[in-house]
Amino acid sequence: MGVAPVELDRPESESITAPDRPWITLVWNDPVNLMSYVTYVFMEYFGYSKEKAQKLMWDVHHEGRAVVSNGTREEMEIDVAAMHSYGLWATLQKDD
Repeated sequence: MGVAPVELDRPESESITAPDRPWITLVWNDPVNLMSYVTYVFMEYFGYSKEKAQKLMWDVHHEGRAVVSNGTREEMEIDVAAMHSYGLWATLQKDD
């Protein structure tokens, strides 16, 4: 006695979605805020150590921007709004 093959319902390849890529918050260089203030904001809001906050501040200063946080889109929207409330220029984008 044989066993009949069972047809499984498999989704079409285009209906399979890739997992959501994480989002990042970028802080951009500006001619207004002092480097010490940017360091303070990173320590105050994100809870970063002075060393990490200074490294990120130098990235902003020398590279023109720095990735300061990552997570879900909603979390990054909150972080961007917080950076704006401190007077920093920040945006969010999907992390590639």
